[in-house]
Amino acid sequence: MRESNTEQITALYCRLSQEDMRAGESLSIENQRLMLKDYADKNGFRNCRYYIDDGYSGTDNTRPEYVHMLDDVQNGLVGTVIVKDQSRLGRDHLETDRLMELVFPAYDVRFIAVTDGVDSANGINEMSGIRNHMYARDTSKKIKAVQRAKGERGERVGTTTPYGYMKDENKHLIPNPETSPIVKRIFEMSADGKGVRKICDILSAEKILCPSAYAAQKVGKPKTKPYHWAQKTVREMLANRIYCGDTVNFSTYTKSYKLKKTLKNDPENILIFENTHEAIISRKLFDVVQKHYEGRKKSDKFGETDKYAGYLYCAECGSRLYISRSKNMKRSKFNYMCAGYQSRITDCTAHYIREEVLDSIVLRYLRQVVKYARDKADEFYAMAMANGEAEANKQFKENEKLRAECETKIAQLDNAIQLLFMDRSNGKITDERYDILSANFEKEQSELKAKLNSLDSQLDEMKMREKRVRDFIKNAKQYTEIRKLTPEILKAFIERIEVYEKTIKRSRTCGNRIEIYFTFSADKEIKLDGIMIETFKI
Repeated sequence: MRESNTEQITALYCRLSQEDMRAGESLSIENQRLMLKDYADKNGFRNCRYYIDDGYSGTDNTRPEYVHMLDDVQNGLVGTVIVKDQSRLGRDHLETDRLMELVFPAYDVRFIAVTDGVDSANGINEMSGIRNHMYARDTSKKIKAVQRAKGERGERVGTTTPYGYMKDENKHLIPNPETSPIVKRIFEMSADGKGVRKICDILSAEKILCPSAYAAQKVGKPKTKPYHWAQKTVREMLANRIYCGDTVNFSTYTKSYKLKKTLKNDPENILIFENTHEAIISRKLFDVVQKHYEGRKKSDKFGETDKYAGYLYCAECGSRLYISRSKNMKRSKFNYMCAGYQSRITDCTAHYIREEVLDSIVLRYLRQVVKYARDKADEFYAMAMANGEAEANKQFKENEKLRAECETKIAQLDNAIQLLFMDRSNGKITDERYDILSANFEKEQSELKAKLNSLDSQLDEMKMREKRVRDFIKNAKQYTEIRKLTPEILKAFIERIEVYEKTIKRSRTCGNRIEIYFTFSADKEIKLDGIMIETFKI
């Protein structure tokens, strides 16, 4: 190894990450600078130059000053690299091993880690890279454990404040008076049938700052195209339960601390906690929008979405019925056809029905049922509650049995964890064995508690039936006059509509049989002024 060349750079590399900040002043950038300067002065290193990455993780190999330093190494400008400890150079053991065993020797660069006692002039300890890897892995594991515990308690694990909200002095989410009205308006426009593209056009035309431009303005960094609302942004907002007061944790995950790509989590691994903060929109409005988007998710050439999206189905093959309309078509000709027939994914038939005909039928029957529920509420309630009690009671008993089993198992696991802790304290098992077994027990407990929460959140069938009927009567009294069908009306009264094929295909006089499933549960026909309306259990 050659002596330090005074004409070559002595690279003093410093790095501080968010996790290191919590470790205290000993790892601060200023502390590292002073230590490295003192070491260089005492050991006769000259032509020193600092390379500093402040706020970067050691597993990130794209750190700007780190990359700059390696470029200088490969250009033959650097004679010595000095760091406080090996973890400052990086926590990816494959990368640090490559530097210490291949890159630095290839360019005749001397490497020194002051507090670790590492100096390549004296040879490299084979355990150095392994120690870095273990530290990074253990740190990642601890952070994940903390985040998991927070998430399971119902605390938000996300770091970004959602558009429409701000944080109070206690770091709790509260509606932002500047942006929360915009969020509410977006949901209302969607519920009124406006598509995502149309909503974006309206917001842009009114020169309302998009979320990224609003955030940039707050920190004094103006953005180009500040009024450009992306469809993806609006679509994600409309699907975000945070706006109705819920916290959703673990919707995404990463496979390893080395892989930064986030993946969508399976539904069973996502935890949802309701009413954790003040809502911007009502749950009813949120549900209307979600139901609306269960069907056609994209707006058509008119910039609107179909009001029947998520409600209209083919009675034969179960496919959705999609609307067919164009700017050159008269409104009276707008029609629905079976998606299975159109895409040829089934052997179904067209099930052609014009929109105005469907509107007329649904409105006629809906008005009669709503009038009955409004004018004869007691009779309607008795009729709707008369059936299905046996099934509801059976479901209630099954839920109670599952609930008791979960509670018993959780108590048994609590006892097992306590005994395990005692065994570790008495030296009967090792710490490593304790960590593995306790982690398995806690995971099983977490799954059982999630199942228990699910059971607790479900009303028994009888109570749910009663709630549906009472909600139907309440809505009937609210909507005293239904002039046209809207997503809100459909959400309030209708669960599903099924359209059958004409008994005489392509006939202009033979109509389609239609079945309407209302939002209350009833297993028999309702007779209203001689008209039979079929309703079914939801």
